[in-house]
Amino acid sequence: KDPVVITIDVDFDGTILWDNVPVPDRATLEAKLANVAAQPDQPEVHLRPNKLVEYKVVAGVMASAQRLGVTKIGMVGNEQFQ
Repeated sequence: KDPVVITIDVDFDGTILWDNVPVPDRATLEAKLANVAAQPDQPEVHLRPNKLVEYKVVAGVMASAQRLGVTKIGMVGNEQFQ
């Protein structure tokens, strides 16, 4: 079966979208990430940063995911950070 995929978009202004739904604050984002981490068969998390967003915003999302135990996370479309 195909893996479950969650897409986190980071817009140019730092707005975070979870499967196209705006996340109002960091606490909400971390609650969602903790829920993913708690699943025995974790969904894949695809992080898609806008090319204009400050890297520290993207790094913050990645750091939260790692700290909370999300194991299947990858950046999509990150060529602008090379």
